[in-house]
Amino acid sequence: MLKWCRLKLRGESGPGARRRRDRLVCKDGHCNIELGNLMAGGRPRFALLVDYWTTMVELRWRYKTAAFLLAFLGSWFLFGLIWFAICRLHGDFPGSQPPRDHVPCVMNVHGLTTAFLFSLETQVTIGYGYRYVTERCPEAVALLILQSLSGVVINAFMCGAVMAKIAAPKRRGKTVAFSDRAVVCVRSGRLCLVIRVANVRRSLLIGSHVYGKLLRTTPTQAGETLIMEQRNVSFSVDAGAGDALFFIAPLAIYHVMDESSPLFGLSRSDLHGGETFELVVFLDGTVEATGGSCQVRTSYLPDEILWGHRFLPIVSTSKDGKHRVDFGNFNKSVEVDTPHCATCMQGDQSNDKVDIENVGEGLDNPAFDVTSVVDETKM
Repeated sequence: MLKWCRLKLRGESGPGARRRRDRLVCKDGHCNIELGNLMAGGRPRFALLVDYWTTMVELRWRYKTAAFLLAFLGSWFLFGLIWFAICRLHGDFPGSQPPRDHVPCVMNVHGLTTAFLFSLETQVTIGYGYRYVTERCPEAVALLILQSLSGVVINAFMCGAVMAKIAAPKRRGKTVAFSDRAVVCVRSGRLCLVIRVANVRRSLLIGSHVYGKLLRTTPTQAGETLIMEQRNVSFSVDAGAGDALFFIAPLAIYHVMDESSPLFGLSRSDLHGGETFELVVFLDGTVEATGGSCQVRTSYLPDEILWGHRFLPIVSTSKDGKHRVDFGNFNKSVEVDTPHCATCMQGDQSNDKVDIENVGEGLDNPAFDVTSVVDETKM
């Protein structure tokens, strides 16, 4: 019941939620996959703790904040207990009835609370005033050195983990948007699958390039069923495939559905006739401000591909010469005349071509009459 309420609040109940669970990559880029039986292959029980730095950086903020507080408060209290034990064993507390000329290990530490305060002052280097270590206890001097070094390590590790999470380019991907749907239309005489992508920041993504993977379940001739078989899907802009994107304005990237394309056999009826596949699109780039690598992901199911549609224009020029981007048309499209399938278009183009091999022999035209011409100058 609680799970249903959460899905209801997020708008994920009903058939739409079923589609979200079936897809491997969600629209926001999260991967819908569950790992099980990790220990079956001889892996350690706490495998993620072995790579403790990555685990610490990837923790959610609520857990990272708890770990941050626990690391400092726990170390202060732990060393406070050790200081309390040293002072108690040395007979520094009033209940031990020390002699009149007794010099304690730590001046003015009379219990657990004052030992905790001394531990706090030592680790964060606040400075000694009322409480300080004397030279009478070698173990107190050794503990002082140990706690000072431990405090430096804890500060470096925890502050580094927090800064690494803040500076991670993962958040930069939130400012890159893909169109909610893909369209199929004719572009430059070729049938293409078109996707629109936009960068909502003024700063660029250096060296950006887009590529895709087609995921589908495919049975083999040997009787094996390949789940999530991956096929490469290349995307390009007008500059050509493989070129880095000048990602300053929204771009329409397209994939040519020719014979080399894994989508070549796709037709309009297949999108609504039970065809099951998932097109995952990736955009990789380098953040201009930090130099960190960034990847943005999204996916499209068959019912999210509009056959025979074309995106509306989104970039225009104002009167003062500035280029204006209207994000109101970012996901809007209009219907256009489009062949039913890529195979049909290839057949139409082949019928329009002239037989090059017969050009040298000439082509007969039944409607053409041959008339003899007499040269009167020779008569």
